[in-house]
Amino acid sequence: MFELTENRNTKGRELRTSVVESILELIKENDKVVALEADLGGASYFNKINKAAPHNFIQMGIQEANMVGVAAGISIVGYVPFVHTFAPFATRRVLDQIFMSGSYSKNTINIYGSDPGYCVGTNGGTHTSFEDVALLRAIPEIVICDGADDTQVAWIVKEFAKMEGVHYLRANRKAVRDIYKAGSSFQIGKGNLIFEGKDVLIISAGELVSDALDARDILEAQGYSVGVIDMFTIKPLDEKLIIEQAAKAKIVVTFENHSVIGGLGSAVGEVIVENRLNPIFKRIGVEDKFGQVGSPDFLKEKYGLTSKRLVKEIKTLSGKM
Repeated sequence: MFELTENRNTKGRELRTSVVESILELIKENDKVVALEADLGGASYFNKINKAAPHNFIQMGIQEANMVGVAAGISIVGYVPFVHTFAPFATRRVLDQIFMSGSYSKNTINIYGSDPGYCVGTNGGTHTSFEDVALLRAIPEIVICDGADDTQVAWIVKEFAKMEGVHYLRANRKAVRDIYKAGSSFQIGKGNLIFEGKDVLIISAGELVSDALDARDILEAQGYSVGVIDMFTIKPLDEKLIIEQAAKAKIVVTFENHSVIGGLGSAVGEVIVENRLNPIFKRIGVEDKFGQVGSPDFLKEKYGLTSKRLVKEIKTLSGKM
């Protein structure tokens, strides 16, 4: 079960530290856990794994497709691979390897795609992934998680190690605001209903859950009843929770650090339409744009991924009720 932190303005560990320390804990429990890196060990902190457990680390160089193939191969003989690179290189660059060597062949690959969406900052458009969820959602049996904070990311990494198949974690490298208390646990395939509401339902994932909660605070103070779901598992999607909560709401809004095409918003919209629910529905995300150079804060504002925009959009939609 999860509990909310008492102060959402605090930050936990950097998320790359959460990933690395979780993998090191797993290695102590199981010597078959192996980390593979594509020449970003300094940036991802995977070099710490190399230093602490060199026999459980493989430096692949800038050969992302080969890295996925090697991970699939060693999983056949009982190893539990965790691979890392930038989110676009962990997904679109190696999509066929994930499909063929991973999912289709029933092998196990745990993928950490770091700095998705605006989090990539000044690395620019070539390194920006507004499409990673859309690409992977179409692959059968894959698991896709968008980690919201330190506590949740660490839990996801450890949970992935218990599972067979291809699993994708998208998460910032840097520290983000806390949402959950240390020790909270979750369930793959189940959304976290953080608050219930009668007027508005916000469904978000990743670090934008924190901004969704900020927007809720503002709207509640203005008389709105606002529910918030952290849909940290985007696939498999918790359709039951969406149906239950969307049926009660007048407005449903998705809020994601991803394109509005093919991501969380598309997944939720499909559930609403197929189940003949009738709320006012709006996807808030990146509007069919490429990435660009800028600080994460600049990019977040540029693409409208802020609590300010979320509040404005909901208030506009409320005029249509």
